[in-house]
Amino acid sequence: MVNTFDSLPKWLKIVLALPFLDIVWVVYRLFKSIAKNNTLGIVLAILLIIIGIPFLWLVDIITLAMQDKVLWID
Repeated sequence: MVNTFDSLPKWLKIVLALPFLDIVWVVYRLFKSIAKNNTLGIVLAILLIIIGIPFLWLVDIITLAMQDKVLWID
């Protein structure tokens, strides 16, 4: 799943970062942490799924537009 999202075109990544669709990137972060066996990343991703951060979609759009990736601790 991680490789699939990494290979998406930039415009589609930005569309998926819009509010209410941004859950896709939170799940992406979870799978990325699982793939790297990063316990802290898994816990943080689960917390983001449960709690969510209202401004996270804006951070994702900015980082996707500038760096073509979402910020994560991995």
